[in-house]
Amino acid sequence: MLPVKPSSRVTIRDVAATAGVSVATVSKVLNARYGVSAATSAHVQAVIRELGYEASLVAQSLRNHKTNVIGILVADLEPFSTELLKGAAKAIKGTGYELVVYSAGGRTGDQAGWEQRYLSRLSGTLVDGAVLVTPTVVEVDFGSAVVAVDPHTGPTGLPTVDSDSLLGARTGVRHLLDLGHRRIALIGGRPDLESAKLREQGYRDELREAGIEVDPRLIQPGNYDADDSAAAARRLLESPERPTALFAANDMSAIAAIEVAVAMGLRVPEDLSVVGFDNVPEAALASPSLTTVEQPIHEMGHRAIDLLIQLMHGEQVQNSHIRLATRLVVRHSTSRLLA
Repeated sequence: MLPVKPSSRVTIRDVAATAGVSVATVSKVLNARYGVSAATSAHVQAVIRELGYEASLVAQSLRNHKTNVIGILVADLEPFSTELLKGAAKAIKGTGYELVVYSAGGRTGDQAGWEQRYLSRLSGTLVDGAVLVTPTVVEVDFGSAVVAVDPHTGPTGLPTVDSDSLLGARTGVRHLLDLGHRRIALIGGRPDLESAKLREQGYRDELREAGIEVDPRLIQPGNYDADDSAAAARRLLESPERPTALFAANDMSAIAAIEVAVAMGLRVPEDLSVVGFDNVPEAALASPSLTTVEQPIHEMGHRAIDLLIQLMHGEQVQNSHIRLATRLVVRHSTSRLLA
């Protein structure tokens, strides 16, 4: 066989030249059309495998009006979205679809509607449907099926998958109350994200139900950012009346708070009990290991893909707003309040 330059993309013409057949013959083999003998078809397929030829998604879309590719758009590849992608990847197996991940690289900033701009780059010829992770808007003009995971504004007209942030937060705070803590601080999440608002509401509701007045000085913004959360933790722990326990709106904020506490000479959990939210792998690896409220992130990714494929196939969907349960995972960052 004639070698193809490794630096160039293998084209259908390269396959035809190497196999000694016409481009039309290769096209027939690729599209399983009649008019090619079994021997010739086997020969062409062997050349395709040897050269590593892959049909262009754009060309395939123009021919078939579909690519069998699903796009997942994330603002950044951080622990939550990474775990969600694992669930999505598991769900895609055996479906005949492939996944392409499009990350904004954290460049979305405060720009509402980032997903609409990135969707426009993928629409028409690259993907048949899309999953948006923590989108800022849920009214998008895409022309194909779209599912939102943990949208900023909560469920609206767009199909959504999220977890019970309100009850999850209440469960985490209740755990601290049951351990005897009364001065419990909160490091909140991103103020623009509905799930973060629900976690703060759950914190407030559980304290009020326990007859404890919410102290605004114990609520600090963390924005789901490690540096912001570390600064928030330092403000809380340098206070003359520092908290004995802390609930963080996500695990990375909780881990940042633990690191600050240890750097200040405090013992976790003896001097400060800490609860997070998410149960990303880093939670179990933290020192001490982090007690956290687990949201089923893998299942969220899996259910989002399942729902999207149903919509893409035009199937009847009974529930287009899926909310999954959370649960408390107790590890070593919490203990009973010492008298």
